[in-house]
Order: sequence, then C-alpha cells, then structure tokens
Amino acid sequence: MAEETEKAQALDAARQALRAGRHADALAGAEAVLGRAPDDVDTLYVAAVAARFAGRQKDARAFQDRLLTIAPDYGRAWQERGHLARDTGDSDAAIAAYRRACRYNPALHASWKWQADLLAARGRHGEAAAARAQADRLSSLPRDLVAVTNMIHEGRVLKAEALCRRFLQAHPHHVEAMRLLADIGSRLGVLDDADFLLESAVAFEPDNVQLRLDWIRLLRKRQKFAAALAQAEALYERDPDNPLFQSQLAIEAMQTGDYERAFALFDRVLAKLPNDPATLTSRGHALKTRGEHDAAVASYRAATAAIPGHGDAWYSLANLKTYRFTDAEIAQMHDQVGRADLGFMDRVNLSFALGKAHEDRREYDESFRFYAQGNDLKRRQSRYDADAMSAELALQREFCTPDLFAAKAGMGDPAPDPIFVLGLPRAGSTLIEQILASHSQVDGTMELPDILSLAHRLRGRMKGGGQGHYPANLAGLSAEQLREMGEQFIENTRIHRGGAPFFIDKMPNNFRHIGLIHLILPNAKIIDARRAPMDCCFSGFKQLFAEGQEFTYGLYEIGRYYRDYVALMDHWDRVLPGRVLRVVHEDVLDDLEGQVRRMLDFVGLPFERACLEFHKTDRAVRTASSEQVRRPINKSGVGSWKPFEPWLDPLKKALGPLAP
Repeated sequence: MAEETEKAQALDAARQALRAGRHADALAGAEAVLGRAPDDVDTLYVAAVAARFAGRQKDARAFQDRLLTIAPDYGRAWQERGHLARDTGDSDAAIAAYRRACRYNPALHASWKWQADLLAARGRHGEAAAARAQADRLSSLPRDLVAVTNMIHEGRVLKAEALCRRFLQAHPHHVEAMRLLADIGSRLGVLDDADFLLESAVAFEPDNVQLRLDWIRLLRKRQKFAAALAQAEALYERDPDNPLFQSQLAIEAMQTGDYERAFALFDRVLAKLPNDPATLTSRGHALKTRGEHDAAVASYRAATAAIPGHGDAWYSLANLKTYRFTDAEIAQMHDQVGRADLGFMDRVNLSFALGKAHEDRREYDESFRFYAQGNDLKRRQSRYDADAMSAELALQREFCTPDLFAAKAGMGDPAPDPIFVLGLPRAGSTLIEQILASHSQVDGTMELPDILSLAHRLRGRMKGGGQGHYPANLAGLSAEQLREMGEQFIENTRIHRGGAPFFIDKMPNNFRHIGLIHLILPNAKIIDARRAPMDCCFSGFKQLFAEGQEFTYGLYEIGRYYRDYVALMDHWDRVLPGRVLRVVHEDVLDDLEGQVRRMLDFVGLPFERACLEFHKTDRAVRTASSEQVRRPINKSGVGSWKPFEPWLDPLKKALGPLAP
C-alpha cells in the first residue's frame, strides 16, 4: 500500500511538471516511476507527452509503442500518436491516428479538431465538416459531461457514474446526461434503470436519432425484442432508404424470428453498400441461428474477403466449431494479427480464431499462444474481481438458509412453467436445452436476463449508489412481493414462448440466485448442468463470449470460479434438498436415453423419442454450441484439455482438490 501511494505521488508530481511546462522534469519523473512499474498505462502516457514536448521524438514514439501494446484501445494514446505524426509532417498518419483516437474515445476534442484541420488542408471538405461538427458538439457540452464521456471510454465507469449523477441532480432533464448515465448503467449491468432513463430521454427529444439507437441496443440487451423492433420500425419509417436504419431493423426482425424480412433488409443494405463486412457478418449470424451452415460460412467468408482484418467474421467462422480453416486462411489471419494498426477487438477476435485453427491442426503450442493472447487482451479491459465474486457467492450461503425458506414456504407464484438450466457456460446446458425443447410440451427460449435483472434491482445499485443489501433483504420481502416478482417473471418471458406448457431459461449465471428463484417460483424446476472441471474450464477459456462471463479470461480466474460454483451448488443441495437435479455432461454422453428419462421424470413429463433425436429438431439456437447440438451425440470434447496440459498449471492450482 505504501509503495502504491509513493508511486501515485511521483506520478502526480510528473503531471504537475508537465502542466507547468517543465517537460524534462516531467519525463524524468515518469521514467523513475516506470523503473518500478514499467507497464503502468498512466505513467507511459505522461512519458509519451513529455518526450514529445521536450522534442525527443524517437523516445516519444517508443513510449507510445509500449503504451499501445499494453492498451491498444486507449484513445488518448492514439491522439498522442496523431500529435507526433502531425509534428513530423506526416498528415496521412496523423489523420489515421486521430480517427482511431475518436473511435476509442469520442470525447477527444483535440482529435476531432486536428482531424478536421488536416482533412480541410487536403481538400477533403466533406470529411472535414463532419469532424468539425463533432468538435463543435463537444465544445457545446457542459465540461462535466465531456469529463463523464472521457471517463466512460477510459474504463473509469464508477467515477463517471458519480459525476454524472451529480450533474443530473442539478439538471434533471438534460438529455445527454440521461443518455450517458444510461450507458453507464448498461455497462454495469443495471439494465432496467438504464431503460427508464432512455425512455424518458426519448420522450423529451423524440427526434434524437442517437437516443433511439442507444435505446434499441439496450432493449435488445434486455431481450425486450418486441419493444426494440418497434423503435427500429420508427427509425426506418423516418427514412426507409437509410442503410443504418435498414440494418437496425434487420437485426431486430431477426431477434423476433422474422428471418425472411431480416434477409430482405440485409440484401437492401448490401445493394447500397456492397461487401459491407458488418452486414455480411450479421447476415451470417442469422443464417447460423437458422441452421443454414453453408450459407453462413459463405457470408462470413465474404466479410473477410471484403476487409481481411475484420476479426468478428474470422471468429464467427471459428465459433461454428465445425469449420476448418484452409492453409491460405490461416496465413491470412497471421498477416492480419501481425499488423500494428489492427483494431483492439479485431485483434482479440483473430487471436481466438487462430487458437481454434491451430488446435484443429494439433499444433497445440501455437494454439495455446493465441488463446492466451486473446484472453490477456480481454482481461486487461475487464473489471472482473475474483475476490469480489467469491464474497458475493458467500453472501448467498450466509443469508439463504433453511430458516429463510421455511419462513417463506407457500409464497411466490405457484406456476410450474419454468425450467431453469444453469451452471457454468460450456458445461452442456445447450445440449440439455435442445433435448428438452425437442419434447412437444417444452419451449426452448434462450438465456433470459430476467433473474439477473431482478437481483440487480434488489441490490439497489443504480438508485442508491451502493451495493444494496441483497440477498440479506430477501428475508424482508412479503408474500405479496414474492408473488408479484414471480408473476412478473412469467409475464415478461411470455414473449419468448411458443405456447407449450413448459419453457426453458438457460442463463448459466442463474446458479448464483437459486434461492431467489425458489422464493418467487417455488414450483419451477432447476437443472444444474455439470461438466468435468478441466474440460469445462478450459473450454470456457477458449471461448470469446459476446459479453459477460468475464471470469473466463484467465486460467486462475475460471478455476477459482468453478470452485466457488461447486461450493454454492453444494449449499443449495443442503438447504433445498431435492430441488435441483444435477445432470453430468459425461453421463449424458455415456447413457443418453437414461439421462433423458431421468430429466423428463424430474420435470414431470412423459418420455418422447424426439428427445433422443434432438439433433433433428428445427429451432433457432443462439449459443456457441448451436452447430454441435444439430449433430448426434459424440464425445469429441471429452478430455480436450489434455493436449494443453503443459500450460494449465494455473488452472489446476485454482481448482485445488477438484483438479485431476
């Protein structure tokens, strides 16, 4: 702690020297800090700025290179790159760097201004006018909101939240402040409050396109697909020829199951913007969800042909799990991932794709190198705290006791409809869902966010500014409150159902809230999808998730999470005996019919042979296992960690007694 304080004081002194124009002193101070903390992002930034002002251009470039290696999505670092290129007369490099700076942090006024000036000098007046408009917009914003935007895009979300709240207290109807606080809420996972803020802001400024675009994305994140579709329709009706509005409507049509309309809209976008990689990739996702494998592959490959560095399309091919890259494609991915100017998420996507490509070729050292690279990049931008997660799960064990459940017996909504399939990702939950959804009386839905959202509301995180009192406050909930929460869950999830008496919610993270589920839905069925620890954890480490599941981006972190999960599931078994059915993935592979009958007996359903022929069931599957569950049972994933064993000691150590 004393060492950290000393470092902070030294860095602050270097910043003060920089502000005072004592550039050599600032550089010397920063270099002294870097001698003890060579990868500190803030210090490298100060060193880069000080070296540039001191006229040491070579040193400035070296500090920038180090900084961008560690933090490739740090907007201010790219702005510094732009300043250095400008000072050395390289206008093209400066424009490219300023553009990248604005992509990572749109609140960098200097990057917009200099971009506009350089573009105008080149005669590119249309682009210059667009950049100047952004600079003018920032100039018109209150300074506090510019600071909030900077903090958001530099990962200082909690500080941004505090400042934005203070501003809104003084200016309660400021639409941009409401939009920014909603963005913060979305990043923190407090989606219902973010939804309310955006709905209110749109009511104040119904013609604000950015507000509606933000709201559509949030509604989709909340899986309120009908509401998102309505907002996308409103934008589309305003300008049916706008490719952005066409694309938004296509995505929302896809989410609501109207694939024919989605494909028609994607085709209209591509007619106006041929070979647009984002549209080709989105169309590939729709085709994959529908089970049209070959067409999905063609769409993804067209995206990589259009822009070879479009990492999302490369990883989408790898994420099919069944696709095998050619020699030429692997060479192309290597070329792209070696580019210094490759975007951050493109590098992440390509790293995971190359991990899969080399694994398929049994080139395990290269495979692990790229998996580790992708995970390292993701972990650097993650706020995941293993200690905080352990503490959160310990609270469930502390407050969800037999006394609590005895006191609340008979409360909640008695509906038997929900079947919760939970556990860890990559543990076989999609296979269980596909088996059960093949039954005539069961609807398969998706990973529904409703329980997680309810837990967030019970914490009171957004409204109170603190962590709230969940799960301790479960004891204070009345019978009426518990019943209303259960009824609301049934009502809110109705849109995802197809009319069968039972439906599945397969959000893995719901295992953290089994106590809450039991209190509000005492007749719901709960299935724990369990997979052997090494296979489960390493499979999670190899997976790049669309969002969430941040515990997977480190071998130690995922091993510790697995141990915490097992400990919590043991607790639920003790305090709610017989309420959770554990289905072990390897048992399903060894005895499919026996496990299918066991699950159906638990749910209370008669046996149907369609459950054994689950791979023939025609339904949209949105998870990473979508291609695998469309094939008969196989054991290819069992023991898949073993070729990587030389690199997995951190995982084994974290698993402790659970490791083989």
